[in-house]
Parts: sequence; C-alpha cells; structure tokens
Amino acid sequence: MDRPDLHEITDSQAFRNYYYLLSELKDYCKITGLPVSGGKQEISDRIAHYIDTGEVLMPSAKRAQTNRTEKITLDSVIEPNIKCSDLHRAFFKDAIGKQFAFKVAFQNWLKQNAGKTYRDAVEAYHAIIEDAKTNPTVISKQFEYNTYIRAIHADNPGMKPNDAIACWNYKKSQPGHNKYERADLAAIQK
Repeated sequence: MDRPDLHEITDSQAFRNYYYLLSELKDYCKITGLPVSGGKQEISDRIAHYIDTGEVLMPSAKRAQTNRTEKITLDSVIEPNIKCSDLHRAFFKDAIGKQFAFKVAFQNWLKQNAGKTYRDAVEAYHAIIEDAKTNPTVISKQFEYNTYIRAIHADNPGMKPNDAIACWNYKKSQPGHNKYERADLAAIQK
C-alpha cells in the first residue's frame, strides 16, 4: 500500500497514520502557507490542526541563543542559552580529543549548566560517555527511524544494515505506528 499524498489527506487521523519526512512536511507547509519553523513534532501538530480546522497555528516562541565569539578556556564560564558552534566544537576536540562529538545528552547538560566552567563540562562529557556504555541513551520521540533501527537490531543481532533499512522502508509505508514488530521482517524474507 502506498502512502497517500499529503495534499490528498482530509483528516488528521489519516495524516498521523503515515510516516512523512521532515522535508515533505516542510514542503507541504510552504505550499499551503503554513509556517515551516520548529521541529518535526511541532510541524506535524501544526499540519494536523490545519487539516482538521483550516486554521494556521503560529510557531512557538524560541529563546534567544547566545553565540559565543571569544576564545574558550577550561576556566571560561558556560554562557546561558548556549548555541553549540564551531568554536565550541574546536575547544572540545582540543580538550577531549578527536573522538569528541556533540551528543544530545551533553548538549542538554550544557544548556542546563550555564554558569559552570568548561572544565566542569569536560568532566561531565567523560561521565556521560562512561554512563552510555551501560545505559543506552533515550531516543527522542521525533527520531522514529533511530528508535526503529535500534529495536530491530536488538531483536535481530547481526542483521545487515541494508536489511534493517528495508524493513524500516516497509514499515513507514504502512498505515499505523512506526514501531518495530517481528512481522516487519516479511520485507526481507524471500
């Protein structure tokens, strides 16, 4: 069964029954005159509301982010409303090593710890990485693909990535939820 085109959907329930890429949602918004700002969940909610009511919801207000321009040292203070920039990335790669990456948990720590030092941030990064070795990170609701791929690999250790992706492609073309089920393996069974 093929997904219906977004422009053919007449009620939000039908819309929410299918998976659409963020780029598809934004294209729909541009064509219908809806605001395109916000995350996938916010845009989906805006589209669902528009489909049911014809009313345009405006995006939620965002906090202004601070874009640091001066050099960062271990004793520098983490700014409020931090925006993780190339300057931050360069600092952390230098302080932590080339393996550094802005993990969601670390970005959240930075945002919640304005006023602490970057030395504290480096220590927190190491603690977060160590914790992740035994406690899998929680994947946010909007990252359905990542959640699905983690679940299918947990249930089918050693599955080839292309097979997992084929199952995902099958799943998102079906109406209903996008959570992994063993029945999805039918997409790769011959």
